[in-house]
Amino acid sequence: MDWGSESAAVRRHRGVGERREGQAAAPEREYPAQGLLVDASGGGSRTRKRSPGRGGGASPSAGTGLSEAHTALGLVLYLLALRALVQLSLQQLVLHGALGRHGEFDARQARDYLEHITSIGPRTTGSPENEILTVHYLLEQIKLIELQSNSIHKISVDVQRPTGSFSIDFLGGFTSYYDNITNVVVKLEPRDGAQHAILANCHFDSVANSPGASDDAVSCSVMLEVLHVLSTSSEALHHAVIFLFNGAEENVLQASHGFITQHPWASLIRAFINLEAAGVGGKELVFQTGPENPWLVQAYVSAAKHPFASVVAQEVFQSGIIPSDTDFRIYRDFGNIPGIDLAFIENGYIYHTKYDTADRILTDSIQRAGDNILAVLKYLATSDMLASSSKYQHGNTVFFDVLGLFVIAYPCRVGSIINYVVVMVVVLYLGKKLLQPKRKTTNYTKDFFCGLGITLIGWFTSLVTVLIIAVFISLIGQSLSWYNHFYVSVCLYGAASVVKIIFVHTLAKRFYYVNASDQYLGEVFFDISLFVHCGFLITLTYRGLCSAFISAVWVAFPLLTKLFVHKDFKEHGARGKFIAFYFLGMFIPYLYALYLIWAVFEMFTPILGRSGSEIPPDVVLASILAGCTMILSSYFINFIYLAKSTKKTMLTLTLVCTVTFLLVCSGTFFPYSSSPANPKPKRVFLQHITRTFHDLDGNVVKQDSGIWINGFDYTGISHITPHIPEINDTIRAHCEETAPLCGFPWYLPVHFLIRKNWYLPAPEVSPGDPVHFRLISKEQTPWDSIKLTFEATGPSHMSFYVRTHKGTSLSQWSLGSGTPVTSKGGDYFVFYSHGLQASAWQFWIELQVSEENPEGIVTVAIAAHYFFGKDKRSSQLDALKEKFPDWTFPSAWVCTYNLFVF
Repeated sequence: MDWGSESAAVRRHRGVGERREGQAAAPEREYPAQGLLVDASGGGSRTRKRSPGRGGGASPSAGTGLSEAHTALGLVLYLLALRALVQLSLQQLVLHGALGRHGEFDARQARDYLEHITSIGPRTTGSPENEILTVHYLLEQIKLIELQSNSIHKISVDVQRPTGSFSIDFLGGFTSYYDNITNVVVKLEPRDGAQHAILANCHFDSVANSPGASDDAVSCSVMLEVLHVLSTSSEALHHAVIFLFNGAEENVLQASHGFITQHPWASLIRAFINLEAAGVGGKELVFQTGPENPWLVQAYVSAAKHPFASVVAQEVFQSGIIPSDTDFRIYRDFGNIPGIDLAFIENGYIYHTKYDTADRILTDSIQRAGDNILAVLKYLATSDMLASSSKYQHGNTVFFDVLGLFVIAYPCRVGSIINYVVVMVVVLYLGKKLLQPKRKTTNYTKDFFCGLGITLIGWFTSLVTVLIIAVFISLIGQSLSWYNHFYVSVCLYGAASVVKIIFVHTLAKRFYYVNASDQYLGEVFFDISLFVHCGFLITLTYRGLCSAFISAVWVAFPLLTKLFVHKDFKEHGARGKFIAFYFLGMFIPYLYALYLIWAVFEMFTPILGRSGSEIPPDVVLASILAGCTMILSSYFINFIYLAKSTKKTMLTLTLVCTVTFLLVCSGTFFPYSSSPANPKPKRVFLQHITRTFHDLDGNVVKQDSGIWINGFDYTGISHITPHIPEINDTIRAHCEETAPLCGFPWYLPVHFLIRKNWYLPAPEVSPGDPVHFRLISKEQTPWDSIKLTFEATGPSHMSFYVRTHKGTSLSQWSLGSGTPVTSKGGDYFVFYSHGLQASAWQFWIELQVSEENPEGIVTVAIAAHYFFGKDKRSSQLDALKEKFPDWTFPSAWVCTYNLFVF
């Protein structure tokens, strides 16, 4: 037998079936190349007995297992050390550069801009704060910058007030209409002009009831300072830089659409940089690029001083998993322009709340963002590629930063080649083992595939276990217990996932692999993990995903490590030197995995606190944690087989999980926090509404008023009722089945995400600027359809809903592209907004009627939202809002809802 041709140090030995019942113990069989002894016990015993230290001149300790305590402690300390490195890199916001040097970005000046903008207060589109005060401040600062500019540059300023309409498939699909909204546009160009331009975009408007410091005043502040630095520079630009301060992004991307489809400067733009926020401060992440145009990524790689970018974030965001969108979509879809999308992602708990204030954004965060934007804009404005960008538009790019130190980027096609080369190496490595002749004492192929099944069973049962726990926690009303205490989720779901994996493999080791050596099993399960990751690599590469590079890292480095430590493992077994080199070889894949895992939880954990009433957040988080556990455990499963025992580890993890579970069930961990330093509020929308329903003859058939309450997370009002007893399940809102969107004034079409809401009776509201809606004309078209023309006037924000009756279909309208877009549920949703002043909104819809209906052909409704001024408030709304505990963020406004049948 050619033992030297086998790659493992130790081979499996089965002899139980060859022994007779009651036979005396067989003499020890020696395997010289391994120096391991297997004692075949008589009587068909299923326990293993090893004789340490005899045979073949091998290390006396080669046959002993690893200490359980040392192994567990070593693995924990290793992962904690890697996590500490990740945290260190994230806290290091600025790596180099002096603050405020001449010709450099000055974060102190940008902070001054930020504080002035946020001091204006919430800046809702259409409000004086947004349309007058902020615009005036921006124009004032731009004028001062122009006075200080170098004579080699020319600055042009334009205030645009566009009107337009478009449809978008965001949130299930709806149509948007805007009138007389505001854009402040600045063009910085060489004195002789320029034929090409790079666009920098931010928005100065905010959601109602939030100062909007991070979203997106800080980006506008950064852009003002970048404009100042570029305009005072003695270095001439080759191309123009257009700075767009848009005033209606929170109105679902309206201002950017108005600019890119209507402004005369839009035709000059060859690429753009969009500055956004999904959190407050920290590092700004490049989470979208392109489409295609790899030269833009290379520009960021070459120029950015403090890079933080990931193609993984891009593919996750563009998959639609995250319920958000940015102006990037508008420039890409309506302008056919490539770009770079950046956003602050840390501390999303206070995104779009009253806590989004300037003092929470670190000066270093502003400095790093400014350094990066300035450097990239300067690079692009002096690049020859911008003028001929169409030549470089083909192909996607794999890109990722390494702990914020630098970015690695290469074409996706090159990545595919690398990935398939890695796959071929694995095929050769595993193929040699799987195709080797069956030995008398070993059957590697059988053990490999049995082990693969055991591994998959372990992962599957791990996932099922945490899902059962998560469902139970959700059913007893203790969801989001980890929202303010993230360690709770790790102790509950993480511990349960790990212990289940260890338990399955311990059972396999004890009852299936009865007489197999520990080292042989350690190698088999290493190979299984390699095979699984290789499978992911093939799948992701075949689907054309750039994120496949992660799987390549998780295959290449472990395989190289295995080959490097093979000789030591063969001669001495799993000793200190082997473990040290094994951990060292796993350093890069595990470090980068923890880096990505941090980003996943940093983004998704806050989102789960505002994801609606229909998605159990514990189920989502438990699934993510189980997936992370599977990944992180993959190359450590072999230590279960190399260790002498796992009993204490399982007992400890079970104890941690059980204690945490009991504490969660008892309500020990409250989900929300009003801590001034780190608030994590519960979001609640309060809308004081008056609803009026008309029949086919125009008569009022129903009218009511109340405060409509929507909790934006899965816990609903369960935590609020003890503080405000009148808000309870006896006032659950009931769906008006015949009315569009259940007869309630949805601001956006998120009705499918929030199906649980409450309606507290309250007096009628009478806004000073009431909505006026009327049918101007009803006519029969030559093609036998019915055309209804409407006119509406009202506040800056209105929503229009349409539901066709049986036998009727909506064929076209004067909105968007002309083709009606349905929302989820089959109704039609139109989002309307206007600036300070606007003419009456006139539009028409065209209906195809296939059969007469005595109840009419269509039901329409219009909702008016009062987000600012005296109409925003009512005494009842203010009184109710005051009752909410300080760990909530109640966003309140007045609405009216009017329904008509035609």
